[in-house]
Amino acid sequence: MITVPKLKAWSKAIARPPQEFDSTPLTIISGAIPSNLRGSLYRNGPARLFRGNKRVGHWFDGDGAILGVHFRDSGATGIYRYVQTQGYQHEQSADAFVYPNYGMTAAGAFWNNWLKPIKNAANTSVLALPDRLLALWEGGKPHALDLENLSTIGIDDLSGLSDKQSFSAHPKVDPVTGKIFNYGVSGGINGILNLYRCDSSGKLEQQNSHTLSGLPLIHDFCFAGQYLVFLVSPVRVSIPPVALGLKSYSESLQWKPELGTEILIFDSDSLSLVSRNQTDPWYQWHFANGYVNQDGNIVTEFTRYEDFATNQYLKEVPSGYTETSATGTLWSLTINPQTAKVVSNQQISSVCNEFPLVDPEKVGQNWRYTYLNVHREGVINGAELFNAIARFDRETGEMTIADMGDNSYPAEPIFVSSQDNSSTSPLGQQGWLLTVVFDGNTEQSEVRIYHSDQLEKPPICRLGLPSIIPHGFHGTWRSDQ
Repeated sequence: MITVPKLKAWSKAIARPPQEFDSTPLTIISGAIPSNLRGSLYRNGPARLFRGNKRVGHWFDGDGAILGVHFRDSGATGIYRYVQTQGYQHEQSADAFVYPNYGMTAAGAFWNNWLKPIKNAANTSVLALPDRLLALWEGGKPHALDLENLSTIGIDDLSGLSDKQSFSAHPKVDPVTGKIFNYGVSGGINGILNLYRCDSSGKLEQQNSHTLSGLPLIHDFCFAGQYLVFLVSPVRVSIPPVALGLKSYSESLQWKPELGTEILIFDSDSLSLVSRNQTDPWYQWHFANGYVNQDGNIVTEFTRYEDFATNQYLKEVPSGYTETSATGTLWSLTINPQTAKVVSNQQISSVCNEFPLVDPEKVGQNWRYTYLNVHREGVINGAELFNAIARFDRETGEMTIADMGDNSYPAEPIFVSSQDNSSTSPLGQQGWLLTVVFDGNTEQSEVRIYHSDQLEKPPICRLGLPSIIPHGFHGTWRSDQ
């Protein structure tokens, strides 16, 4: 007898391709929009996970769609649109998957992998510039979109990227100078790490490159003021299966703990290598932040996994049923920048988490609070998506969790600073956390707004969205001020 697994409520959010919607006034379910919350929330994620009777090979393969929520004096409006990449348009017309991607080979004969480029899914993150929104993806250039109506303008080379260069999904904006730092990895037997610095408008003003050992998977880096820090985990692409079209990129990734984790430190001004070293093996997708402490050492914080099982877990998500356990916990690593020698490396919270971030005004500086996604108490890791948001106090070690109840699944919490961060503001208010939530009980999506220092209390506002927004990855806030 075949036992059919019981699907969790989160699977309902991805059971069908989501529907786009044009600018729509959002209904207030409860509470009120803060009077000084004015700007736009943007979120990106893999939306199209099915075509015909075929499912994507990995969650990372889904076509990107952007949610925009504009907060104005007249109220909040929402808009949701697919990024009109060339690959999306071709596959939409064919009603079939055609291109190779992170977890997929090209349709048809294996030599199609040589003839067809990897599809730029534009599905991972967003960067709001003064005159456009960039939809970001790991392996290619960004797509520029209109900030207001989210119409796709086209591929953006930032006035300087070559045809072979990519612009990764986790740029860092220095709050002091407005400079934008990022990187991209070019393929080959030994990958090339391309480093970029752009001005505040997104124009490329300086770049450098560094040859890597093999072709690793690098998803994020840390901006620590005068330094850029890369922790290169021991995951390497086995080139022949990919080159021959026999396996997808994901299927060709190998966990090689014997290589250890490589530490690469670059100067943020010249983008030149300062030091490199090796340490223990682990994997991380995301950094929270980093800074240089009073001893002149770099302090970084990130979500650490002891192996690469996280990739299998993420591969299972489009099926609506996950069973692989992949526990990431919060760690702090202190490094001597001149030697890349580890000063200390320790777990600072045992709570399973992901998507750590900080107040954008604290990027590259010492900070107190990290905001992140966590599991509710008692949740079996591996079976559920993250179903709570939290604030971690780095001074006290306390984790304050916003428990949203059964079958509610929040996205990464985006911090928005209040216009009044003085000690006289209500209950020491520091700002707000905005998150998009799928409610599996009502099968609806909504935006919830919390006081950042009152997560144990109900949200101060809930806004209903016109249709289901599938689980996504990253977002950003653009202030009207």
